[in-house]
Amino acid sequence: MLKQVQHDGVALFMNDIAAWVATGTTILAACLTASNLGSRITGYGFIIFTIGSMAWFATGLLSGQPALMWTNVVMTLLNAFGVYRWLGRQAKAEDGAAKASEKSQEEPSENLFPASLLTSAKVVGRNDAPLGTCVDAMLGCRSGRLQYLVVAQGGVAGVGETFRRVDWDDASIHDHRVTLPINPDDLGRLTELAKNDWPGR
Repeated sequence: MLKQVQHDGVALFMNDIAAWVATGTTILAACLTASNLGSRITGYGFIIFTIGSMAWFATGLLSGQPALMWTNVVMTLLNAFGVYRWLGRQAKAEDGAAKASEKSQEEPSENLFPASLLTSAKVVGRNDAPLGTCVDAMLGCRSGRLQYLVVAQGGVAGVGETFRRVDWDDASIHDHRVTLPINPDDLGRLTELAKNDWPGR
């Protein structure tokens, strides 16, 4: 009887530990992946998600919940794919783009930068004053020429921000940042865009 009570107490203790590990890792991983801080951070988030799904599996095993166990068998496989996707394929693609950018600086031709930079780059103005974050860029289908940037200004985590149109002729790329010859007040006077309705030219 005493041994059974001790065994049940150990099992309950182990179940509590697994449940709290699962909860903590899942919350941390969700924060990392939702923040969109780059492929490597997202990949690390999926590693933590994998630890979390294994802990949830252990919780299901210790508490006799087969549905929770099988759900997290599948989640572990999906999380492993996420690790490959972001720390394998995507990270290598970003490394390739970075190498091309570095090599172009040693060539007599124009320096290169990855187009993906224009979906997340910090935007600075005169004296490196922070202006916002680049959201996207619009290019001509035939010419391939960049027409304008969409820059997010203000807000917190996307809430309360405004989108501004910036002509590409006014922009330049330095140190993986978009540089504009304006200050924050000037950006605030540029055309504000509806978030779901941008101009065609």
